[in-house]
Amino acid sequence: MPVLVVNVDHVATLRQARMGIEPEPVTAAYMAEQAGATGIIVHLREDRRHIQDRDVRLIKETCNTRLHLEMAATDEMQRIALKTEPEMVCLVPEKRQELTTEGGLNCIGREQELKDFLAPVHEKGIRASLFIDADPKQIEAASATGAEFIEIHTGHYADAKKIDARNVELEKILKGIVLANDLGLKVNLGHGLNYRNILNFKDVPGIKEYSIGHAIMARAIYVGIDRAVRDMAELIRTFAD
Repeated sequence: MPVLVVNVDHVATLRQARMGIEPEPVTAAYMAEQAGATGIIVHLREDRRHIQDRDVRLIKETCNTRLHLEMAATDEMQRIALKTEPEMVCLVPEKRQELTTEGGLNCIGREQELKDFLAPVHEKGIRASLFIDADPKQIEAASATGAEFIEIHTGHYADAKKIDARNVELEKILKGIVLANDLGLKVNLGHGLNYRNILNFKDVPGIKEYSIGHAIMARAIYVGIDRAVRDMAELIRTFAD
């Protein structure tokens, strides 16, 4: 069965708005875990706009579920990953001016570079994922890097305003899942998924994890983290693999 992995970046965003100590993303991670999340995701950005180094360390030390570390493919982040030893690293593109990740990582022409970058990560027993668009050429390039997973960027699908445009993006994702599985890659989905648009993936085989943060934390403002995570986890439990 596919599982839910919860991103707690937005809890840290709220804390950093006042540069204070509350709300605590480590506590949010623990609560999400208790409510049914099978993993916690944090994106440690170069500019540290939300998640901080101590958050990564403390979540790794205190949570019992898997820690997924989203990061850019830089020497600094590689050092942090090797020291922290998360369950998985997910390489993402990163621009300082963006509000959130706008698209997938470009793997085409970088296959050997990314393979070399991931080599010491794999030596530590850390699994690797690449956050990419549902582009066949990107998926094929990702398969040559040695990464075990890809996370297909679902943002274009989630952001589509018209049904026809959304269906076009959905079809790209569905074809991408099949191609990735055929190439031996495990597939996660993430970015912009919520309690409504995720329903189009019900009964779609070949999906291992759903990476969801914003929708859960937005709902948590009204009903609390426990209820918000339980609702999403229960929804995903009805999906087939």
